Amino acid sequence: MTSDRRTAHRRSVFHIALALLITSTLTLHDARAHEREYRKGSLEIEHVYATATAPGQPNGAVFIKRLKNSGNASDRLVGGKSNAAKSVEVHQMVMDQNVMKMREIPGIELPARGRISMDRGSRDGYHLMLMNLTRPLVEGERFNMTLVFQQAGELEVEVEVLKPRGAHGHRH
Repeated sequence: MTSDRRTAHRRSVFHIALALLITSTLTLHDARAHEREYRKGSLEIEHVYATATAPGQPNGAVFIKRLKNSGNASDRLVGGKSNAAKSVEVHQMVMDQNVMKMREIPGIELPARGRISMDRGSRDGYHLMLMNLTRPLVEGERFNMTLVFQQAGELEVEVEVLKPRGAHGHRH
C-alpha cells in the first residue's frame, strides 16, 4: 500500500470508529432517557415501568428499578393510585414448596440508608399490581401513578409501558 492509501485507510477506519462511538453513546443515552428519577424528601425512585397487557387481561404489573432511602429513618411503600386501574396493591412473588405464589402484602420496608429493587425478576419479587385495569396497557404508552409512602406521603410518577419478557405478559 502506498503512503497515501495507508493514510486514507487510517482516516476511513478512524471515521468508522468515531461513528460507532457516537452511535453507541446515543443508543446508551436513548436507553437511559426513559429511566426517569424522582425524589421526595430522602427517597429516590428510579425508572417506574409497567409491562404491556393483552386485550381483556384484567390486571397489570408495575415495577421500579430502584428505591433508595438516604435518610436516617425507615419508610414504607404502602400502595398507589392510578386512573389506569380501579386499585393498586403491593404484591410479592415467593416460592412455596417449589411453587411460585403471588400475594398481596401490607407494604415494602425501605430501611434507613438502604435501597431495594422492585425490578422485574428481582430477588424479593416485589411489584405493584394494577387491579381491574380501565384499559389495556400498550407498549410505548405512559400513564401517571401516585406512589404512597407511610412517612414521605404521596409522590406522582410517570409509568412507561414496556414490552413484556417472553411471549406473554404478567398474569394473576
